[in-house]
Amino acid sequence: MVRPGTSSFLWTLLTRSLAVRVIAFSSFWAIIALVVIATIISALFRQVSERGFDSVLLAHLNNVIGSVGASAEGELQGNPNLDDLRFSQPRSGWYWAVEPVTDDLGPALRSASMTSQVPSPSTAAIPFNDSFQRKYLSVGPGGETIEVFEAELLIGDQGQVARFRVMGNRSELEDEVTRFARRLYGYLALFGVGMIAINVFAILYGLRPLNHVQQALSDIRAGTARRLEGPFPREIASLADETNALIDNNRRIVERSRKQVGNLAHSLKTPLAVVLNEGRAVGGERGALITAQAVALQKQLEHYLQRARMAAQRDGLVFRTPVRASLERMARVMGKLNPSIRLETRLPGPDVIFAGEREDLEEINGNLLENAMKWASARVVLRTEEAPSGTASRTFRIIIEDDGPGIPEEQAREAVKRGRRLDENKPGTGLGLAIVTDLVEEYGGSLSLERSSLGGLKAVVELPRAEA
Repeated sequence: MVRPGTSSFLWTLLTRSLAVRVIAFSSFWAIIALVVIATIISALFRQVSERGFDSVLLAHLNNVIGSVGASAEGELQGNPNLDDLRFSQPRSGWYWAVEPVTDDLGPALRSASMTSQVPSPSTAAIPFNDSFQRKYLSVGPGGETIEVFEAELLIGDQGQVARFRVMGNRSELEDEVTRFARRLYGYLALFGVGMIAINVFAILYGLRPLNHVQQALSDIRAGTARRLEGPFPREIASLADETNALIDNNRRIVERSRKQVGNLAHSLKTPLAVVLNEGRAVGGERGALITAQAVALQKQLEHYLQRARMAAQRDGLVFRTPVRASLERMARVMGKLNPSIRLETRLPGPDVIFAGEREDLEEINGNLLENAMKWASARVVLRTEEAPSGTASRTFRIIIEDDGPGIPEEQAREAVKRGRRLDENKPGTGLGLAIVTDLVEEYGGSLSLERSSLGGLKAVVELPRAEA
């Protein structure tokens, strides 16, 4: 009995895998075909064997009929020579007998192998044909199944009637047919296994170009290739060409989006600069308000331009950015800007490759490090680690901890909201963590704020990694 879970797994495997589906159906058809062929051959062999068996018995019957006669005294006489030793071996299953039907005929004649009488059905149950012959199955002296050919003929000059019978061992025929069927099924089973193995090899070999396409697409997504390249079969070459055309079109859309974002930023740069200068020129409380709002507008503009650029490149080609060099460069800059804070970097193991753009990685790390430096008392720790095994995709983590006051767990969600500032005494617009959250989400990663062992805030960023 198949368990429900096993049945569901097999059905999923059958419906999700093209190779398994083709192999399963071709193997099923091969098995059905071989079983039908074996059945037909066995039936034909049985027919031929039975026909040959009947021909031998009929020939022996004619030989016995031609060799036995009746004397003038009404006695049966004759010595049939059937050239078969089995007729002289007791209970061999092969017998002949000539038995009188009329009372004026002498005693019966039998072969040496026939040690007792073989029962004969009545003519009402099995009648004679037009040639005064009939055929039936009976039980021999040794308990074996025998086939009997029987004829009743006139013999002698007085009109006496004798019954001639020749019997063959039917069990030998059945054993021979069974042995042939076993050998046939055995040979066909070996042939079927070989045929299925060759079929599996041919199907898997025929589907290898699809594996090449899959690998080429993985290389494109990992950033190690830009197009589908390789000698593909004619049936797949058109698919590769269409995929390359789609990649080129996607690249053009990304480039056009970047240009539009750049043009928008450039067109707004000058008006914002004018507003900032006018606010500073006005001075006083009103000028400070204008300047603050212009700075906030500039930050908001940078934030939404960043999101627009990320949306344009999402699901496009994957970029590759070495993490170690970017973090070390960012740590040097932050260390110079905050000489009173001790910044420790722990970047163990081989270099990790970020599946994204360098500017986005620096934006994420820059905002988090700036926030940590702002709130730290004396120490900040920057480190990386691989994500725990069993995650759905290959990722890595960037962890930034400080020894500042930290934030309560219930306020962690508020900290990442756009423009939300938990402490108005510190300078800033409150967009840093919101920008980080948006960037991380665009890459399918995650940002969590926890309590650090140093006493302050612990920011954990999980991002996708590319193959080295």
